[in-house]
Amino acid sequence: MLLRNRLLSLNLASSLPSPSPPPKSVSFIFSFNKTIAHSTHKLPESKPQVPASRATKQPMSETAQFAKKVLFVPPGVDPEEVTDEMILPGSNIVLGPYAGHSQIKEVEFVKSSGRAKDCPKDDRPEFAILGRSNVGKSSLINALVRRKEVALTSKKPGKTQLINHFLVNKSWYIVDLPGYGFAKASDTARTDWSSFTKGYFLNRETLVAVLLLVDASVPPQKIDLDCANWLGRNNIPMTFVFTKCDKMKASKGKRPDENIRDFQELIKENYRQHPPWIMTSSVTGLGRDELLLHMSQLRNYWDQ
Repeated sequence: MLLRNRLLSLNLASSLPSPSPPPKSVSFIFSFNKTIAHSTHKLPESKPQVPASRATKQPMSETAQFAKKVLFVPPGVDPEEVTDEMILPGSNIVLGPYAGHSQIKEVEFVKSSGRAKDCPKDDRPEFAILGRSNVGKSSLINALVRRKEVALTSKKPGKTQLINHFLVNKSWYIVDLPGYGFAKASDTARTDWSSFTKGYFLNRETLVAVLLLVDASVPPQKIDLDCANWLGRNNIPMTFVFTKCDKMKASKGKRPDENIRDFQELIKENYRQHPPWIMTSSVTGLGRDELLLHMSQLRNYWDQ
C-alpha cells in the first residue's frame, strides 16, 4: 500500500519551481521482448529460477498488480518486490539487476549515413534519438555526453538531415536522427519522416530502443502522438523523454508536469501498457543520470 500511495501522489514537478502544488499524475508500463552510468541506487539481487514443475502459481498481490500497471518493470524484477527506492526519480522506470556502468568516458563521431543500409555494421547496440525538429535533440545529446557540440546545435530547426552515429565508450551508439514536424505530413504516412529514416527503424537489428523526445513546455502535439503510434504499430521499443522540464510558462499555458500528464492520458487511449517515460532538462541536468541508468539496463539485457 505504501508503494501505491506514493505513486498515486507522485509529484512530477518536484524538481520544478512552482508557486502552487502540482496535480497528481499517473504513470504506466510498457514491456517488450528484447528490451527492457555509475549509480547511487542499490540494485536488487537476482534470485535463482524456480523450475516450472515446482513452482506454484500464487495470486498476485494488489501492490504487484498496481506496479505492473503503472511502472516500467524491467527483466529480472519481480513486481511483488518493487520498492520506492527502485523507482528512478521523475519517471515510471524501475531500476533492475541489469543496470550497470553508465558513465560516459569518451564519445566520437563515426559517420553520417543517407541510407539505413549505409549505417555502421559492427553489431554494437544503439539508441536512436528522435523528435520534432525544435525539441532539443542535439542539446540532450550534448548534455548526456557532457561535450559541447558533439551533436550540431542550431537555432534553425531541422539542421540534422542524415543518420548520425556517435560511438560511446567504444561499445555502443547514440544515433541522432532527422527531426520531424516542419513539412506537411501525408495522410498515409501521418508524419513527415523521410523514407530512409523509417527504413532505419524497420531494418536496424542493433536498435535497442528509440528515445522519443517530447517538449514538456508545450501542450501535447498531434505529430508526436502520430509518431508514437507509428512506432507502436511497428513494435519498435521506445522511451518517452520529456525535454525542457525546467521551463515555466504559467502565463502562456500549463506547467511541464501538467503537459506531461495530458500527453500520458492521450497515449493511454492507444496503449494497453504505456512506454517508460522520464523528465529531463539539458539546462539543469535534470534526469541525465537516471536516463543513462535506464539505457544501461536496456543495453545490458539486449547484449546478453
